[in-house]
Amino acid sequence: MVNVEKGIRSKLLSFSVNFGKLSVIVTVILPPIFGIFLFFLFWFFISIFIKELPGPINTLKTLFELLSNPFYDLGPNDKGIGWQMLASLKRVFLGFLIGSLIALPLGFLIGMSSTVRRVLNPVVQVLRPVSPMAWFPIGLAVLKASNEASIFVIAITSLWPTLINTALGISSLPEDYKNLSRVFGFPLRYYILKVLLPYSLPYILTGFRLSLGIGWMVIVASEMLAGGVGIGFFVWDSWNALNLENVLSAILLIGIVGLFIDFFFAKLMERVRR
Repeated sequence: MVNVEKGIRSKLLSFSVNFGKLSVIVTVILPPIFGIFLFFLFWFFISIFIKELPGPINTLKTLFELLSNPFYDLGPNDKGIGWQMLASLKRVFLGFLIGSLIALPLGFLIGMSSTVRRVLNPVVQVLRPVSPMAWFPIGLAVLKASNEASIFVIAITSLWPTLINTALGISSLPEDYKNLSRVFGFPLRYYILKVLLPYSLPYILTGFRLSLGIGWMVIVASEMLAGGVGIGFFVWDSWNALNLENVLSAILLIGIVGLFIDFFFAKLMERVRR
């Protein structure tokens, strides 16, 4: 009798484990796979009616060819897709870092002081909607180099989400926290590092996530104007050669890299919220 009960329990346990795995597959894994399948299916049918548009099969073949030798170097204007992507990522992260170093202290000041908020708010609201490419001639005139101008464009267009989210996080601090800090007489440095920063960190990370996403979108257009090495230049150069398969392959690669960047920040935010 005991053996029968143990056998039933083990079967129920294995059934629940298998059901849990099946549930994860159905609810978590299958939906995005189905979405990607629908996307490629739609693309396939569109390419049938628009002959100039390469289909997904030929584009994926081209992408695999580009990735099979990503780091070849045959001169300044003929480099592998790996070098192009690394050059773009370097510009994006440099611009993002510079923008964040400007946005964080300004965000803290705006969030902590209503006077600073009233002074700087008009400037922020005027500059924030300016098109990223409108800044490129200014960067080129000041810095005298297209590479530095691209980094400047990334910095000035990516700083706004970090600035606004940081200010929002700081200004959202509950009054109880502020009153306790006054009662205990926390020094300003301790108050910022131990009270304001931990509370506003999820807001700041959201700003980082948005800023880096904007920087990754802007870099393609910026490099089209700047030339040289970069994924944006690769897209423009491929278009000039009427190689749409290369263009679409680069678009897929840009999207995949952007997905990984966003996924990294999403996981980081999950850990912080725990």
